[in-house]
Amino acid sequence: MQAAACIGLLLMSVITQPLVAQQTNVQPQTNPQPQTQTSPTAPAPEQPVVTDTTGTPGLPQAPLPKPTEPFFLRDTEVDYTKPKSHLWNPIAPYTATNVPQARLGNTPQLDQLVRDGKIYLSLNDAVTLALQNNYDIEIARINLDIADTDILRTKAGGTIRGVNTGLVQGTIGGTTQTVTGGGGPGGTSTAVGGGAAGATGIVLSTNGGGPLPINLDPVLTGQLQYEAANTQQTTTFITGTDTLQQNTGTYNFGYQQGFISGTTFNFTFNNSRSTTNSIRSNYSPQLNSLFQARVTQNLLQGFGPGLNGRLMLQARNDRRITDSAFRQQLLFTVTQVEDIYWGLVSAYEDEQAKERALAQSTQLTADNRRQLEIGTLAPLDVVNSDAAVASDKQLLVASQTNLEYQQLLMKQAIARNLNDPQLSNAPVIPTDRISLDRLPEEDTPIEDLVRQAYANNPQIEQAALNMKNNEITIKAFKNNLLPTVNAYAFYGGSALGGQQNPVVTCSDPNTGLPIPCNIPQSGYSDVLGNTFNGKYPDKGAGVNINIPLRNRIAQADQARSQMEYRQSEMRLQQLYTQTRINVINGQYALTNDRAQVQAAQASRDFAVQSLDAEQKKYKLGASTTALVLQQQRNLAIAANNLISATAVYAKDRVALGQLLSTLLDKYGINIVDAATGNITHPLAIPGLTAPKPQETPQPLSTAPAAPPQ
Repeated sequence: MQAAACIGLLLMSVITQPLVAQQTNVQPQTNPQPQTQTSPTAPAPEQPVVTDTTGTPGLPQAPLPKPTEPFFLRDTEVDYTKPKSHLWNPIAPYTATNVPQARLGNTPQLDQLVRDGKIYLSLNDAVTLALQNNYDIEIARINLDIADTDILRTKAGGTIRGVNTGLVQGTIGGTTQTVTGGGGPGGTSTAVGGGAAGATGIVLSTNGGGPLPINLDPVLTGQLQYEAANTQQTTTFITGTDTLQQNTGTYNFGYQQGFISGTTFNFTFNNSRSTTNSIRSNYSPQLNSLFQARVTQNLLQGFGPGLNGRLMLQARNDRRITDSAFRQQLLFTVTQVEDIYWGLVSAYEDEQAKERALAQSTQLTADNRRQLEIGTLAPLDVVNSDAAVASDKQLLVASQTNLEYQQLLMKQAIARNLNDPQLSNAPVIPTDRISLDRLPEEDTPIEDLVRQAYANNPQIEQAALNMKNNEITIKAFKNNLLPTVNAYAFYGGSALGGQQNPVVTCSDPNTGLPIPCNIPQSGYSDVLGNTFNGKYPDKGAGVNINIPLRNRIAQADQARSQMEYRQSEMRLQQLYTQTRINVINGQYALTNDRAQVQAAQASRDFAVQSLDAEQKKYKLGASTTALVLQQQRNLAIAANNLISATAVYAKDRVALGQLLSTLLDKYGINIVDAATGNITHPLAIPGLTAPKPQETPQPLSTAPAAPPQ
């Protein structure tokens, strides 16, 4: 036993001594405190540098952002990166984990907004309810825990299953056009192949490939068996009987442990007890005991903690990518909900404008009928005004239908259950309007905005982390090119004992007469002692070598891993270019939108004054019904233009915030609260104002007023 320990320690010290310095690179890091946002260091595009770390000429490019440590946000109180322990419950690791049932009901805050059968909804309330109830965010939340399960797998030497990091876009309405993360190899939007698909119909990436890591979880094996066998014999010369009867009990145990250095330790301890009727066997029952301790070390392929611990690093990178993807989901969904809200505001104001237009045309028709009765107006003018009333009725019905649809879109974005009749039938009354106060982003130099977008954009952060994963894969496939050389050493012992077989007879070699047999007898304790005391040792060392002569598969995979890395480099640079263009375009759009709103406001004010003047002329007999109707149409068009321009400005304002990835901080959204779904901090969305007096929400009429008969 001492010799076995010496051999094992000597081999481990020789093999693992140069790896001590590398071991620190793969140790799990301490979870940092939860943060509210990720802010990687902003790159400086005006000073390109070479960031290639693969040993081949690199592309001039902007330096990569430096992602922060993982949030390690928890959807539940369970930490799925930690295994169940044997300490307090020995069978805990062998029990199933029950994931809590998803909440399918609405939060109480939604019911609190219902008054008099209507939902009075502010933008702060809409975003808060979306963070609590929106299904897209809830589905993305679970990805955080799914990524944690990969961390747990790789701690044991398992492979990575991967996590979906693309945007969840199940909410109807609002923004749907965006560049999403995740996808297939080469930066494609999907992993499903076409004519060049693989054997399984999909395109597979080299990500996570290479030599499989050592299994780091200890394994304890055991075999307990009893066998009773009666076997006919072809001759009695060997066993001395026609039918050999053997009863055998087997008691074998083993232990296997892998280490991150590429070392495997195996210990086997085998025992058996057998009885027989053979006259050639000295012992019955016969006791056998055997043990062997073996240490195997990978010297080339599969060597070192850098290779066997690479999937741990990649799983942690994937978790950081999932954190970033969750932040991207929040930005996307918050922007979508705000777009839906401003669409609801536009539909509500449009419905009010159509009611006012119908009221005006109805009043004009009533006046015309009175003048027709006294003979001061031609019948054609009454027909003209009646046609205007019919047209306004149709426009009002279309506006009311659109308003009901926008209300439904708003409900499905902020609620999980619409089966409650009180909720499904309640109209949604928006209580906020967009303010035209200038935003700081409109006056910020464009280069500062671009740097801000570079620093906060989750897509750039995910692309940088994917490049790190590709670098890990490249190193793995370089190691995969090497032959397999394993050095091993073992030490063991064995012993035999038991009781004298009663059917065995001994004879005197001189006279041939039967004499008592002098067979040493021993119990199991004696056999066990002789097994481990070195009396019958079994020791040795050796090397296993496996050299593929052409190695074509490994060459192809290694070359492909380099190609995919080059694609990820270009994808990152493409994201920088796309982000710059989108930010510049977003700032220009805000400037143009503000000018459009101001022009539409002036046009509506002019249309209001023109209609008022034309109505006064009409009362004095200096105008006609046609001219009054024309001014009413001009006012309706101007009002619609103002509503549309205001909605476009509001949506482009939130879109710029999404591009800069500053919405969460600007709105006071705590990402830790968003990850749990428990919003403990009230939101404060800037740039809002109350409706104007003429726009104060009033109960919607169910039908337009009928003209007098």
